[in-house]
Amino acid sequence: MREIPAAGTRRSLLEKGDADVSYGLPPKDFAELAAGAKIKVVGVPVENALVYLDMNVKIPPFDNPEVRKAIAYAIPYDAIMKVGIYERGVPMFGSKESKVTKPVWPQPSPYYTDLEKARALLANAGLKDGFETSLGFDLGQSTIREPSALLIQESLGKLGIKVTLNKVPPANWMTAMDKKTMPLTLTSFQAWLNYPEYFFYWTYDGRNTVFNTMNYQNPKVDKLIETARFTTDPEEYNSVVCGFIQIVFDEAPRIPLFQYYLDVAFQPNVKGYKYWFHTQLDYRALAKG
Repeated sequence: MREIPAAGTRRSLLEKGDADVSYGLPPKDFAELAAGAKIKVVGVPVENALVYLDMNVKIPPFDNPEVRKAIAYAIPYDAIMKVGIYERGVPMFGSKESKVTKPVWPQPSPYYTDLEKARALLANAGLKDGFETSLGFDLGQSTIREPSALLIQESLGKLGIKVTLNKVPPANWMTAMDKKTMPLTLTSFQAWLNYPEYFFYWTYDGRNTVFNTMNYQNPKVDKLIETARFTTDPEEYNSVVCGFIQIVFDEAPRIPLFQYYLDVAFQPNVKGYKYWFHTQLDYRALAKG
């Protein structure tokens, strides 16, 4: 195992045959390698993981649900999938279902790109000329986050919303999240236990702080999460999970974007790769043949 900080160098070593396995490359690199014939790429959607845009509901104008829904309809989802992550993820938008009926997470939200609908919602909220705000993201994740942030900035600008990008150094990121002072936050979360209520407990529950960057508090949602965590009745479980997902889709404090892949690239003669929930590479199953 070799620690190679530069992603470009890691890709080069792989393409030259000087490395057998590499992961942690940018989505563009994985997409290009997967399109070629020399390197094998395996991409697995990371369990209970989501990349999303949070709106701080305690900071105006995001305390207004109409404004939050306007933002949800203004996100350039397809462009983020194509240009931001080069299709190395599962879309989590544009659901055709009017109601949540499946107790699974993540699942697509009902929002999609519709600037006219977004413009009408802003006008109803008294903000037809737009407003100014800022969007924070972890600079340590800039290879993945910044392209999406730029696309969001551009799209919101079409509605008169001037967005300043706040690139937070990695050492300060957790502190910045916990302070709850960022109006918009582009980030992600992976819940190691693959249960919807576990993800919601850590990121939607009003009693938790760090990962609830939308500053969202809804006692009804908290109660449903608590019920799902401890009920032994399958029907009750399904009902309450669908219930809390429906509420957060309706109130839109968070905009799901995509479920990201865990991508790993191999030489063709490497066999035995297994995905693990902790997303680390387990060498015990690997073999060269």
